[in-house]
Order: sequence, then C-alpha cells, then structure tokens
Amino acid sequence: MKVRNLKNDKINIITLGCSKNLVDSEVMLSQLKANDVEVTHEAEKEEANVIIINTCGFIDNAKKESIDTILDYVGRKEQGKVDRVYVTGCLSHRYKEELEAEIPEVDAWFGTLELPRLLNTLGADYKHELIGERLTTTPTHYAYMKISEGCDRPCSFCAIPLMRGKHVSKPIEQLVKEAEHLVKHGTKEILLIAQDSTFYGLDLYGERKLADLLRALSDVEGLEWIRLHYAYPSQFPMDALQVMAERKNICKYLDIPLQHISDPMLKSMRRGITRRRTEELIRAIREQVPGIALRTTMLVGHPGETEQDFEELKAFIKEARFERLGVFTYSHEENTHAGSLENDVPEEVKDARAAELMEIQEGISQELNEAKVGKTYRVLFDRVEGGYFVGRSEFDSPEVDNEVLVDKKDHFIRLGDFANIKIKSATAFDLYGDVVI
Repeated sequence: MKVRNLKNDKINIITLGCSKNLVDSEVMLSQLKANDVEVTHEAEKEEANVIIINTCGFIDNAKKESIDTILDYVGRKEQGKVDRVYVTGCLSHRYKEELEAEIPEVDAWFGTLELPRLLNTLGADYKHELIGERLTTTPTHYAYMKISEGCDRPCSFCAIPLMRGKHVSKPIEQLVKEAEHLVKHGTKEILLIAQDSTFYGLDLYGERKLADLLRALSDVEGLEWIRLHYAYPSQFPMDALQVMAERKNICKYLDIPLQHISDPMLKSMRRGITRRRTEELIRAIREQVPGIALRTTMLVGHPGETEQDFEELKAFIKEARFERLGVFTYSHEENTHAGSLENDVPEEVKDARAAELMEIQEGISQELNEAKVGKTYRVLFDRVEGGYFVGRSEFDSPEVDNEVLVDKKDHFIRLGDFANIKIKSATAFDLYGDVVI
C-alpha cells in the first residue's frame, strides 16, 4: 500500500553491517532525495517519523545487532515516537517470512534487490536516470564503490549467495561514470568493494576484467587514490598486479581474505586453493608490486579445525607477516555447507584462538610500524579526534586499518587534504608524525 502523502514525513535510514550495505543505503538516500523526500542517514536527533533499517545477516553477532535495532525502533513505534518502521537488507532478505511472523509490528520487509518496491511502498518513484549516482554518507573526500553484486563462490561457511544472489558485474563504462560523478563532488579516494572483486567482468565479458577496470578508473582525472578490497585468492587475475605497479594513483594495498592456510581446512571451507598456491600467490604479489601492504582475514573454529590446523595457521601468520590482519570466529549458518557439519569447536576455544592470532599480529604490526619511524608518507586526513588530526597512508583503509596522528597543537591540516608526514613514533596500530613542508 502506498503512503498517501510523503510531504510531512521525515525518513531516517539506519545502516548496519558492511560497506556494501552502506552503498545500498546511499543509493536509497539519493532516490528519496530525488523524490523531494526529507531523508537523513543515521541522524542523531529523533526527528524522523519513518525509519528504514538496512540490516546485516552475515554472522550471529550481526544478526543479533540487526534484531536488536529492529526491536528498538518497534518499541519507539509503540511509544508513539515514530509512525512506521521498514526493514530491508540481508537479514530481511534471508529470513523475511520468519521475521514477519515474529515481529508483526514492522510495517513491511524488503529483500536486498527490492529498492523499487520499497520506494513504491513509500509513495516514491524509482528514478532510473540516477543509476551511477548517489549521495555519499562518508566524508566527502572518500567513497566506496560497489563494482559487482552477489557471489558465485561455494565457500562452506558463507551465506552471502543466499542473501545477495549470483555474481553480477557492473559495466566498466557505468563505473567510470560513477567515479567521475564522485570526483566532481569532491571525492579523492575510491574504495572498490564487492563480494568477490577478482571475479569482476567474467559474467559480462566472458573473462576477468579487473585489470581493465583499474586502468579505466585510473584514467579518471582528479582521482588520486584507488583502493582494492575483497580479492578472492583462488584464480586471482595476475594482470591486475601489473596495473597496480604501474599506476601511481592505485594504492599499493590489497585486501585479500585468505581465511586459513591448512590444506584440510581450505578443502573443508571449499576455498578452491591450497597452501602451496596461496604462498606462491603472496610471493608473486609482493614481487610484482614492491612495498604493497596486504590485508587479510582469518576464520578460526570452522567445523573440524584441529589444534594442528590452528598451530599451522599461527606459524603461517608469523612467517607471512601481513601488514594488516583481522580474525573472525566461525558462525554456524543454516543452509550453508558447513551448517550441515557438526559445530564441534567450542565457543571459548574459538575466542581463545582468535585472541591468540590477534596477539601475534599486534607484535608484527608493532615491528612493521617501528620500521616506519623517520620516514615520510603522503597522508589523507579524515577527521579530528581529541587533540589530533587523524589520517591514513596509502597502506590503510578507513575504520579497519592503522592511522596517522598529528598533534593539533603543532600543526594545522584541512580535513580531506593530503599532507606529507614524517613519522616520529609508533605504536602497534598508530603512527605519530609531523607535517613536512
């Protein structure tokens, strides 16, 4: 049912989960604004009478956060503080029927690909002419760009294909147009994201086209940094490395989630790669793109992970010395391959293993950061926090990686600008420095 009049409504969009969800919310925001709807994103003041919650359903903690947020706003609705609550995103897509029965107070539920229906329910029109354009919610100088949707990988632990469908690439021409639009509005750094960025182009062009996409985006005038995330290691498109090495505005940075190194675990996880091939790939990346910072993630506690598997993973992390590393504990997801296996690693063991890996990585990060003392890096500044200007080098992505801090008492830096910073001290996850004129 359409809402009769949107003119008196104020809509607030709440985004949970990953950067891919954030892009979806930004598209929604631009569509509503184009319909002359008063809409905000995660507004702190409680002025909105209509709430749209863009949920995450990836792992247990994310699902819990989504459910808690929905119940919070349903409670506000019952108190008369908001009029309507709508839910979209991954959790809604995957569990729509169950959620409708359990939380009937929500006015409507929508899947990940149902933006036109959501807009229609709100009394707004889906404007096709806006494809490739969106209102960003990040600081103006950087923006995420989703280069594809969905995933064709068969990873045992992952429910993303159930929520996002098969892999669908966006055409290169569309992405270039989107990049040009972002740069026109002040974006200096674009962060390329996807469920699997290395699969890019296979569905559209019959072959992997990540290298061609990087070249095309690198040619966009005014785009100073391009950063690549979520590169699946199996069948990695090696020609992309040459482009990364040649083009100055492509960051020497690669987010490549490996998940594990033990061959039994890689096989059970259905990763399509072995330890030997993984190590060969890492060597090739570092040889072809000298100085590159590698970010990876590891998954501990997958069904069947033995102490021997974990010890092998620990030794590998010590040996590989990744510049950036994150760890997740396994979450038992129904309708996945691993969901049919016995969840035989106790939660306390999962947590202990994750903590042990992060302790190892903290030591590695400390050593790598100390080696940067005395060197000068080009830094893009994101925000002010406490007594510091806070920025990032080309080796760091927002929110998940290291940061560079400059004391406000000693220097002034305009946010969104680059500055050359000489590093004077380091901790495990932060660098401190001074502006070099």
